Amino acid sequence: MTTLLSELTTLRVGGPAERLVQATTRESLVGTVLEDWANGEDPLILGGGSNMLAADEGFDGTVVQVATRGIERLESVPGRVRLRVEAGESWDDLVAFAVGNGWSGIEALSGIPGSSGAAPIQNIGAYGQELESVLVSVDLLDRDLHEVVRVQAEELALGYRTSVLKRHGGSVPERDGVVVAIELDLADDAGLSAPIAYAQLANALGVELGTRLPIADVRHSVLELRSSKGMVLDPADPDTSSAGSFFTNPIVSEAFARSLPADAPRWPITESSDPALVIPLGEWDGTVPAPAGSPSFEHDAQVKLSAAWLIERAGIRRGFRLPGSRAGISTKHTLALTNTGGATADEIAALARFVQARVAAEFGVVLQPEPVFVGVSL
Repeated sequence: MTTLLSELTTLRVGGPAERLVQATTRESLVGTVLEDWANGEDPLILGGGSNMLAADEGFDGTVVQVATRGIERLESVPGRVRLRVEAGESWDDLVAFAVGNGWSGIEALSGIPGSSGAAPIQNIGAYGQELESVLVSVDLLDRDLHEVVRVQAEELALGYRTSVLKRHGGSVPERDGVVVAIELDLADDAGLSAPIAYAQLANALGVELGTRLPIADVRHSVLELRSSKGMVLDPADPDTSSAGSFFTNPIVSEAFARSLPADAPRWPITESSDPALVIPLGEWDGTVPAPAGSPSFEHDAQVKLSAAWLIERAGIRRGFRLPGSRAGISTKHTLALTNTGGATADEIAALARFVQARVAAEFGVVLQPEPVFVGVSL
């Protein structure tokens, strides 16, 4: 029986998989991938399918659905908790497990769909927390070595929604491999959360930034915030048929940021990241060039902008659709592109290109997509 990628991804688009293997053990995961590599093939690795836009033509090869399970507590120093988590564990189930035990460090990452093994690939983050702050290492099935090796977090070049493991726009990653497991270092501090580091979350909780609260209260508030934006999977809510935030917040030079309207949100940063592509409006010809060069390098005086603000100020509102298209902007959150029912990958891509073009025409900033593309390009 043919399996459609639309059945395995949260955007609900994607054609047939030639072959689907559900890897429920580490041995089957490693063995299947090694077999494909030995045959000169490049399998498609699929976790929760929450960060992928797959082509309507499907995938001509093996799709390996990572379904491994297991959370192991390792030895650690007093006040800290080390966990080794198999790649197929649901990320939010892992967060719930940690919160239920009173361990902090990932509570603000509640409600993020997908698998634990996918988390380090784009250094997931939300509401003032990023995986980078708790990730110790990953067990990686290395494409060059054809064996599982332990890679320390500092070797992954973790940045804003990126790492050396990420396939930017479908490109080959700097380090090719399959995450088999991750190791985390959490805090065990009487059930208290990490200090609240995000203003919207602090406002929702009615506290000042830096406050520590019972960890379960923080998770509850984060889930409520994400649900209000259609960012918690719900079969009854078509706004959740998405890949979450489709575009990353652009990072530009401080000088360029000063050229934007005074009310444009902006946050100074110090981390390395992919810089946004900035095109002088007088030179823009209506096309978006492909990103060039390494996906991460040092860039001085960087400022992060709000992609949602840019989209809205470019005239694209919540619920917007191109004529005749079944792809739309979420009715709750302008950063999410949604499948309103029966949309194709081409329709999602067309809407993404339209959003990119409008923002580029208005502000000279080319928004960079966050999902992994399989057989699709913008």
